[in-house]
Amino acid sequence: MTRPLYHPFRQRLISPQRGDPSSLVEAVPGVLGHVYARRGIKDPLELDRSLGCLPEPFKLKGMLMMCTLLEAAIRDRQRVLVIGDYDADGATATAVALQGLRLLGLEFIDYLVPNRFQYGYGLTPEIVELAKTYQPDILLTVDNGISSHEGIDAAKEAGLKVLITDHHLPGETLPKADAIVNPHLPDDSFPSKALAGVGVMFYVLLGLRQQLRKNHFFEQGVIREPPLGILLDLVALGTVADVVPLDWVNRILVHQGLERIRKGLARPGIRALLQGSKRKEPSIRASDLGFQIGPRLNAAGRLDDMSVGIECLLATDVEKARELAQTLEQLNQERKDIEEGMRQDALRHLDPLMALESQRPIVCLFDPAWHQGVVGILASRIKDRLHRPVIAFAINDLDPNQLKGSARSVTGIHIRDILADVATRYPGLIDRFGGHAMAAGLGLQKDHLERFTLAMEEEIHKRMPDFSLEPQLETDGVLAPRDFSIALAERLEAGGPWGQGFSEPLFEGVFRIASCRIVGENHLKLVLRPDDSDHVVDAIAFRVETPEAWQEGTQIQAAYRLEVNEFRSVRTPQLLIEYMMTLN
Repeated sequence: MTRPLYHPFRQRLISPQRGDPSSLVEAVPGVLGHVYARRGIKDPLELDRSLGCLPEPFKLKGMLMMCTLLEAAIRDRQRVLVIGDYDADGATATAVALQGLRLLGLEFIDYLVPNRFQYGYGLTPEIVELAKTYQPDILLTVDNGISSHEGIDAAKEAGLKVLITDHHLPGETLPKADAIVNPHLPDDSFPSKALAGVGVMFYVLLGLRQQLRKNHFFEQGVIREPPLGILLDLVALGTVADVVPLDWVNRILVHQGLERIRKGLARPGIRALLQGSKRKEPSIRASDLGFQIGPRLNAAGRLDDMSVGIECLLATDVEKARELAQTLEQLNQERKDIEEGMRQDALRHLDPLMALESQRPIVCLFDPAWHQGVVGILASRIKDRLHRPVIAFAINDLDPNQLKGSARSVTGIHIRDILADVATRYPGLIDRFGGHAMAAGLGLQKDHLERFTLAMEEEIHKRMPDFSLEPQLETDGVLAPRDFSIALAERLEAGGPWGQGFSEPLFEGVFRIASCRIVGENHLKLVLRPDDSDHVVDAIAFRVETPEAWQEGTQIQAAYRLEVNEFRSVRTPQLLIEYMMTLN
């Protein structure tokens, strides 16, 4: 009889070395100090999350030209059209651009987020034609544009200035824009390469305000110097939702945004989205932005029109914000229903596939019935199940002979670089691509799918012949029973924000199940006794595939997070189980 596993495969838990990792432990004693050290923190100054620690905006290459052109737009009353993107990062970046530039004195500004199913991604020539109907002087891209060579050429031919703010990796040549701010530009000296699109746009506003101040703009009495910190709730949401690494700069931005939300200072749209997800503002966490608010906002771009999400973020009227948030809630539920059907269908194809080829380094999936707006989430779900890169494809609504793919990868496989190498080695195989280490998008002809799959497998084997597909969980070690306390749980929570590249503390241990019961449909409520201890602690495991298989008295190995559970105003420590397996 196979031993029960919580999560579909056995995982190897990698424990840390528990010596004195650095002098950091002296400044931050105890468990939290060891957690920080394992995440590469060497200096307590890196834990300072005040805005004064943010790097200078003009360290970003292209910032001076960007601010010069935007200052001229303000002074000369030029018309700016923001070209956004259809995900949460693009939506928040669009909202930050509109509100921020208005605060800095720009009178004429509007936005355009083209329907992804009609126009595709980025500043295409077709989008430029649509943009011209707004009669702008300047096109300002947010969270896109760095790969839009043809569209930018079309805009320049039409006599428009083009300003690019983006964070995606550039290709071998840069587009011929009037100004580009992107931390990934060659020779860029900005210390963070992890800014999201919304973070780049926020930094442009910081630089512009600094330049306007230097040029005595605010002394002229037209407007007062604005507090740009009021935009940080948007910056935090877009940064977390885009799953960029939370380096020091991003931790500052996210922390400051969360603090505004916790103090009740968030804009009506974000407050309405929080209420819809039943999250309380005073206790909001970064993970709530990523797993609750972000998906609701993304649902508009995946299934309908992201302008619904942007209007929700821009709303100043509470009732209007609630109406738009309810629309997003409905779209998100529709997205969930579509995704679940696609996931079940994909798993039926996968089970025999993986049984035959368990060491296949990447999985490419396609079904003509799949919705192109949801393939990214599908790829992410299957990637988590198989622990290998997954690319899910759907028919491009604009061309039935072309596929639109969304890739999700695992640590150690830079999916965007692999796509670039395949595109170089096999010219014409991929029509277009772009993205990051962990996520990318691409387009290719339907009859190229088989050759593309073989080329991707070949490239991964070539780059990483010894790469292990064995699922692994890196933990922060074992907690003593005395550490199962509200005080430590609160300290760990306050030590964030935690997220991509700065993972929330995860611990491991061997326990005996003192009691267990099924709650809801498939959640497991447990009382655990640490091995060789009389201490007991509450625990919960969500969405257990076979909850009835777990029995009182069973010895288990578990990986868990320590949190505070509040029920009927009673607060107790609780272990949130991420993985467990029986040992007897």
